[in-house]
Amino acid sequence: MLAEISAGLAANHAHVSPKFLYDALGSRLFEAICELPEYYPTRTEAGIFAAHGEAIARAIGPGATLIDLGAGNCAKAASLFPLLQPAQYVAIDISADFLRESIERLQQRFPRIDMLGLGQDFSAGLDLPASVRTAQRLFFYPGSSIGNFTPDEAGAFLRRARAQCDTDGGLLIGIDLVKDSDVLDAAYDDALGVTAAFNLNLLRHLNVLAGADFDVRQWRHRGSFNAAQSRIEMHLEARHDLTVHWQGGQRSFQAHERIHTENSYKYRQSAAVGLLEQAGFQASEVWTDPQGWFAVIHARAIGN
Repeated sequence: MLAEISAGLAANHAHVSPKFLYDALGSRLFEAICELPEYYPTRTEAGIFAAHGEAIARAIGPGATLIDLGAGNCAKAASLFPLLQPAQYVAIDISADFLRESIERLQQRFPRIDMLGLGQDFSAGLDLPASVRTAQRLFFYPGSSIGNFTPDEAGAFLRRARAQCDTDGGLLIGIDLVKDSDVLDAAYDDALGVTAAFNLNLLRHLNVLAGADFDVRQWRHRGSFNAAQSRIEMHLEARHDLTVHWQGGQRSFQAHERIHTENSYKYRQSAAVGLLEQAGFQASEVWTDPQGWFAVIHARAIGN
């Protein structure tokens, strides 16, 4: 972890993986972001689940092994439990302490579902223990988190997920679609500054993980849509010339120099389906909202 952080900060264009946004405070700040009027993905995806939940359940069938990638507070998966009736729920998140609390609360609500929480960086590889059922594995990846990967990285990640599925397995994924840039810019730079706090908290987390000495007051949040790359980019920008030290390294930043902290790629529906097919999944159903802002796709694992 230290080597990854150090390499990113020392790179020609400094960058840090978005997974480090999610310590306990970062996870709670993201929960707050999801409540903001500007942040359309959560409520739009929830609307799709509400409108098409029964059809989604019919497509998947009961008794699945529901593997929730980036589970966070587990609320999205929990909202589907009455419809999907999973035999086992496996929640995976890099923020292990936050996940543990979420699983404990959820188990009290649904005592009949076998539950397992895994504190794991699944972006680097999916390491599922033997206690995870192999039958009817359904990877659940909502919220368009797949957009944090470049298209090539997303394809590699999806292929790793496909390798963990038998032919009765599949994927239920949320993917954000291309839309007006004004809508996108507002969603990632809200008026209250919650997204800014979320992004800036990354520096506090790096201080813990890498023994760094970032001063949050010396940085500002930047978030906007890069149309050429079809992605939202989040950066942290130095307010003035400064030097940052971390365990085993240091770097001087000039005023307005940036650290790239997150991408969120936006797809056209045809490109999203093509991405899944190239990874070994066949998109069997696609559900969208009336505005065509967001897609929920159920894809079945196809034979090797």
